[in-house]
Amino acid sequence: MTTGEMLRALRAECPIPSRLPPHADRVQDWLLGLLPELGFPLDDAALHRLSRGAFARYAGRLYPAATEADLRVLTTLFTWFFLVDDACDGPNRLTPAQIRALRNGTLALLHDGTRLRHTGLTGPLRRLLVLAWREPRRRMPAQWRQRFADAVARHLDGTWQEAVNKETGRRPGVDEYVELRRSTSAAEVSYPLVEFVSGRPLPDPVYRHPLLRQIARTGNDLLSWYNDLASLERDRTTAGGHNLVLAVQADLAVPEAEAVERAAERWRETMRRFVALRAAVPSFGPALDEAVADHLDGIAYAVRGTIDWTFESARYPVSTTPASGP
Repeated sequence: MTTGEMLRALRAECPIPSRLPPHADRVQDWLLGLLPELGFPLDDAALHRLSRGAFARYAGRLYPAATEADLRVLTTLFTWFFLVDDACDGPNRLTPAQIRALRNGTLALLHDGTRLRHTGLTGPLRRLLVLAWREPRRRMPAQWRQRFADAVARHLDGTWQEAVNKETGRRPGVDEYVELRRSTSAAEVSYPLVEFVSGRPLPDPVYRHPLLRQIARTGNDLLSWYNDLASLERDRTTAGGHNLVLAVQADLAVPEAEAVERAAERWRETMRRFVALRAAVPSFGPALDEAVADHLDGIAYAVRGTIDWTFESARYPVSTTPASGP
């Protein structure tokens, strides 16, 4: 079975429903008009690549209940993270020192608003994040903003560690890689945004409940490993071993095809555990159960949304032309 066939098989086996808000494509068109206004030097070819990246559809699949205005905010945030990912992982990627400076500048902006200017976060990237952060900063309480900033810090710290590994030639084993991937995936950044959409921030003791944290980690693994399968063709030469298939292949000294099969079976086992864990969530009381259900749905939609978007986005070789619906 080829990797593309495996991706399609796992997609068919995913029990999570697929959803997409009707305004996702309108928001994508809005994004393409916004980026040149913020100073991004985009020619027609670059705009075409961004269009085919389908970032608004990805955001919409993760937050299908978002209004059109909120989906613009979410799409702007997603675009910022994808552009940072490209800067940190592309052929002319940032050095670890530059990533560290970007991380510090980003956190300063998230904590202090638009006043500070830092060398690690300047120009169009800074303007994009200022715009994306304006509405969450206005609407969400300080405790939520701290939780979001902490998640961004963990993501950028993981990105820095991966860059250090590549610079030094360190190829992580499976266990080390799985833990690092939980940071580099940015899934933990996406989860608090469910509360931005719903307007119901979870209290910290509920958000950090051990079972909910286990479900969040499991969902993170599912979307990360699926993305690793989709990225394998590129990662063979650029990732320095930072891919679940490549880590399994190196650890077990097996052919790549067998490593793909083992990674897929690991994904299937984890999906079964994910379903069982969700079914075991207790009631937190009538005042919180609806918000907890939104949070759990958001984790599930992050998994399913990543799967569906993989087939829509030109970032992956299995992509197809996006359909008008889910």
